[in-house]
Amino acid sequence: MSSCCSSPPPESPTPEVDDSSCCGGTSKSCDWLLWGSLFFVLLGYFGHLFFADLIADASTNLAHYCRGVFELFNKMWWGLGLGVLAVGSLGWMPREWVASALGKPGTINGILRAIFAGLFLDLCNHGILLVAMKLYERGASYGQTLAFLIASPWNSLSLTLVLIALIGIKWTLGFILLSVVVAVVTGLVVEILVKNGHLPANNHSVELPEGFKLWPEMKEAFKKSRLSHILLVKMVKSGLSESQMIVRWIFFGTVLAAAIRAFVPIDVFGDWFGPTWTGVMLTLVAATVIEVCSEGSSPIAADLVTRANAPGNGFAFLMAGAATDYTEIMALKETTRSWKMAFILPMCTLPQVVVIAWMVNSLA
Repeated sequence: MSSCCSSPPPESPTPEVDDSSCCGGTSKSCDWLLWGSLFFVLLGYFGHLFFADLIADASTNLAHYCRGVFELFNKMWWGLGLGVLAVGSLGWMPREWVASALGKPGTINGILRAIFAGLFLDLCNHGILLVAMKLYERGASYGQTLAFLIASPWNSLSLTLVLIALIGIKWTLGFILLSVVVAVVTGLVVEILVKNGHLPANNHSVELPEGFKLWPEMKEAFKKSRLSHILLVKMVKSGLSESQMIVRWIFFGTVLAAAIRAFVPIDVFGDWFGPTWTGVMLTLVAATVIEVCSEGSSPIAADLVTRANAPGNGFAFLMAGAATDYTEIMALKETTRSWKMAFILPMCTLPQVVVIAWMVNSLA
């Protein structure tokens, strides 16, 4: 048995090269989305870092854009970095390890295991996205992948503590439990659709050998492993290579989010997003359009709870941001090669979010 600390397992496929990229591979076409988005990210980041006063004198909107890029990237760089490392590590793990840890696909136990992993993996939504796509490639069912993704973006330990400070422990725990409900329902619905043939099954799925035990296999593998800096470098390179198709959308989302911040004032939330059906629907639209990282979504959601007196809208903003985020939609499409698979995420989650938001506003 191979491990993440030794040579790559023979059953692991060679990391696929994104043909649309101009880095690696045989394709000569340039990935304009990746490099163009990266250019504007760097332009905004270093513009604010070195020329903030000069830009502010020239253009207020440009200054807001540069500051938005600077703040967003400072909040998400560690999540991206850890996500890349996690992707690299998962790529060197035997598929049987991942399949055993997540449990049997198509079962409530498998869904709950995926949700549990999402709740306690302390990454921002950008890092979680990288890990979720890699889990799918390592054999997780699509229902498990979506459950992991839904439960993860703002339910990390650090952001849970931030939310407790902002809105109190009662609403924070309530939001977490409600998000688990959405994740469970969505995961089970998707598993049923796959079982009935309405959605394709994961062709990376793994059948565990008879009598397979995860912990004994891991202990034995690590005893035989040889950890070296060369292996770590290879894992980082593999993580960067395999994350490229997702990172392009993260950079693009950062550019778009910063641009929207420059022209859409956040303080309108208190006036427009009250505890009404109109407020709920406007919240869903805002969560769809305004791409923010999990660190950015939590204060906005807290503002909806406290200033707009609409806790249901706060929950909707957190959940709809995960369910309708175009970065996640495009990442799912890139990974599954199917628009149907990508759009099943908002189709399953948004009706639940709307109903729960309305009920929470009514009971508050």
